[in-house]
Amino acid sequence: MALVYRPTMQLSGLLFSLLGWVLSCLTTYLPQWKNLNLELNELEIWTMGLWQACVVQEEGGMQCKDFDSFLALPPELRISRILMVFSNGSGLLGLLLSGFGLDCSKIGERQQEQKKRLLLFGGMLFWISGITAIVPVSWVAHSTVQEFWDENIPDIVPRWDFGEALFVGWFAGFCLILGGSLLNCTICSTEVHPSVGHYAVAEQQDRCQHLETETRP
Repeated sequence: MALVYRPTMQLSGLLFSLLGWVLSCLTTYLPQWKNLNLELNELEIWTMGLWQACVVQEEGGMQCKDFDSFLALPPELRISRILMVFSNGSGLLGLLLSGFGLDCSKIGERQQEQKKRLLLFGGMLFWISGITAIVPVSWVAHSTVQEFWDENIPDIVPRWDFGEALFVGWFAGFCLILGGSLLNCTICSTEVHPSVGHYAVAEQQDRCQHLETETRP
């Protein structure tokens, strides 16, 4: 498959991956994974993240407290913390590898096979990073839905709801997977340089001039 704009596609994939990685890091440290709005006191909103719990007051701002023990967290939050840290690490490594493998990179210009391997490994790391970002976010969302509709919990007990961090995490995973897919698609393509097209046009013009010269009386 011939692809004229392969460098543009590579840069687009890298930018999508960079955006997804930044959002993934933001999701990891946001305390709004779960929101709890107390009906008795509507001026306070409790939020819970992977590292701390916060209370948002209309007049006093936000006050947060870090979790005392990792083992005291619910299972979904413990596993989510590990997966999100792994997602951030693999995304950072993918950025480094794919950056060296871009066609516009001056490093290793004579080693095209090595650059393709770096680009392939970078795209695969972005896939892994995207999946490991979507899985914990979806797991927390699933457990939140189960707890919200649990009939064994009395109706007077407040229920946790989705936080903003879940939606940021879903979007981050989508950007990482999309960026990795764009990078890997360019590996199977053959770049058509503009110089090749100019050479073909010049050669065709020379042939036409030669034919005109021969047909003249």
